[in-house]
Amino acid sequence: MFVFEKLEIDGLCLITPKVFADERGYFMETYKRSVFFENGIKRDFVQDNLSRSKKGVLRGLHYQEGDYAQGKLVRCSKGEVFDVAVDIREGSKTFGQWYGVVLSEENGKMLYIPEGFAHGFYTLSEVADLVYKCTSEFHAPADRGIIWNDPDINIDWKTDKPILSEKDMKHPRLKEN
Repeated sequence: MFVFEKLEIDGLCLITPKVFADERGYFMETYKRSVFFENGIKRDFVQDNLSRSKKGVLRGLHYQEGDYAQGKLVRCSKGEVFDVAVDIREGSKTFGQWYGVVLSEENGKMLYIPEGFAHGFYTLSEVADLVYKCTSEFHAPADRGIIWNDPDINIDWKTDKPILSEKDMKHPRLKEN
């Protein structure tokens, strides 16, 4: 069981799974193809990823271009992150707009990000595990990025000094892609 919430930016969907909890712990489904298809997410996922980050790490903004564009179903299985999707679809009425949400082990929420979006996240807890399903396999020649603090996008990351990889420090602005 899931609750699917369509968001302001067309294509984005916030998904809240039903959690069955008792004194032993909890159980929840994190993906069920038939239910996702019934709710408009008619994509097959072909790769699963796990990213562990320490507090203050910002990863992104990442995407793959062309035939290798990736849709992602993102959730935080440990800790807490501020997760962001940026619409980079040419001609979209929401081109350059972003949506951000806290995903955590506690709230269990998931964000579906379709192809045509850049994705990034900032780690809020001491450590966080981000688990995500992708609709296309990673293909290094199609790997692209946008600088995390692009003033034209103006994401409110709640920090101005994140821990970044060398690669993420060098991404161009959206208008330079």
